[in-house]
Amino acid sequence: MMIKKLLVLSIALGFSATTTIANAKGNVSMGESQSASCTGCHGSDGNSTAPTFPKLAGQHAGYIAQQLQAFKNDKRNAPMMAPYALALDNNAIENISAYYATQNISSNQRPVLPVEYDKYDDEIEKTDEEKTAELNALITLGSDLYRNGNLKTKVSACIACHGPHGEGNKPASFPALQGQHADYLIKALSDFKQGKRSNVADNMMHMIAKKMSDEEIKALSYHISVMK
Repeated sequence: MMIKKLLVLSIALGFSATTTIANAKGNVSMGESQSASCTGCHGSDGNSTAPTFPKLAGQHAGYIAQQLQAFKNDKRNAPMMAPYALALDNNAIENISAYYATQNISSNQRPVLPVEYDKYDDEIEKTDEEKTAELNALITLGSDLYRNGNLKTKVSACIACHGPHGEGNKPASFPALQGQHADYLIKALSDFKQGKRSNVADNMMHMIAKKMSDEEIKALSYHISVMK
């Protein structure tokens, strides 16, 4: 127990010591109109309907502004986002960030397990009871990882930086996670794991994600997606 607490504390201190605090203060009304180009992917209120596009509703304004600046300055590689970010000046970035921060994030339905195939490319048939049991086991694993991490592989607990309910840490600009799409979270964690995304201070998320198995990434993403 003491080792677990020290692991969580060390990660929390590491983040707070190296993360640049971004406190965006913008005009919400102007941000609503300036976010028109964002609605196609992220929804008019920041609740994207496509599971591969992140929800922005309820996200900390400072974090959104930080990421838009990273897209704009080519510190975060995202070909789809870069043209939109480049078209925004600093005031627009702060306004849009402030607008999305005032919106309420929508709830997700329970995840649906992807279809599995055998070596002959035939679908592996499972009963509804088997699917429910498998999904419950994954969400339980994800909950344990979120709160406790994995001491054997030194995967740190998410709760240290993202809070007990996935609310994030506004002063430190750590993002809120609760209610985010599972598919987007899986991609984000996989990108961190593979080193495709490294705009985080000291690449801390890469150091955590690279120790995670694909099953752990899926389990954690499923759990976070249904957090409230």
